[in-house]
Amino acid sequence: MRAVVRLVSAGAVAGLLAAGVVAAAPGARAAPAASAPVGVQSHWAELANAVTGANLWSRSSVSERPMASITKVMTAYVVIKVGGLNRVITVPKGIVAYDRAYGASTAGLVPGEKLTALQLLYAMLLPSGADAAYSLAAVYGPGRAAFLARMNAAARALGLSKTHFSDFSGLPDPGQYTTYSTARDLIGLGRAAMKLPLLAQIVATRSYSVAAGSGHRAHTWKNLNLLLTRYPGAIGIKTGFTAAAGQCLLFAARRGSKTLIGVVLHSSSSVTDLAAAVNDAIRMLNYGFSR
Repeated sequence: MRAVVRLVSAGAVAGLLAAGVVAAAPGARAAPAASAPVGVQSHWAELANAVTGANLWSRSSVSERPMASITKVMTAYVVIKVGGLNRVITVPKGIVAYDRAYGASTAGLVPGEKLTALQLLYAMLLPSGADAAYSLAAVYGPGRAAFLARMNAAARALGLSKTHFSDFSGLPDPGQYTTYSTARDLIGLGRAAMKLPLLAQIVATRSYSVAAGSGHRAHTWKNLNLLLTRYPGAIGIKTGFTAAAGQCLLFAARRGSKTLIGVVLHSSSSVTDLAAAVNDAIRMLNYGFSR
């Protein structure tokens, strides 16, 4: 009788792993590989080998969709490639109207504060600060139009043929669908971004603090990517939400010698359902690491 109980327990665990309800522990005996991840809610998704870019599984991955704050990965990519990250940037007054117009997430910046470009990268990528993105674009464009031109030029250079940016934060400016990409293009963007050591370091950071100084207040920014605390081996990279994009997540994880990268768009339409995209990512990663 005891042997039967053990068999049932093992089967139950395997079922939960296959459904993606729990994360498989590193080194654990994998359940038989499934032909596709089970229970993924996103209608636009892709999972790939982060090194080779080989597609492991996808769903409607070449359809153009809004990507919300995943956009900030490209904003960071452009800033880091330009360089000069020790330059001090004065937070412009325009952040107030910009954030209010779209109900944007912010890093709590105040106009007139002086922070380095590096600090603003943390403020943008961890709490998804649209105020930080605005501040960076103002200097690194310089200005909105010039910075968007840089973003779109970078997309073309990376071969992201179905990607376009009309806003540096992914906000619906001027419309819900004017900043868009595809799951496949976002895999390409994520792979390129994670090759930048600084960007990879930032998106893997759970919390970052700036002590009060002569030109700025004290700040502590928490990473909104719940996958970092829920999935062993998670290493990034960016969350997103707008009404049109739904809950989005561009994600990456490493187990041993294998690194996977994936993206889910519109895992849920609810602004409060922060776990929806994370759960989809876990299901996809469990699938990918079991192969």
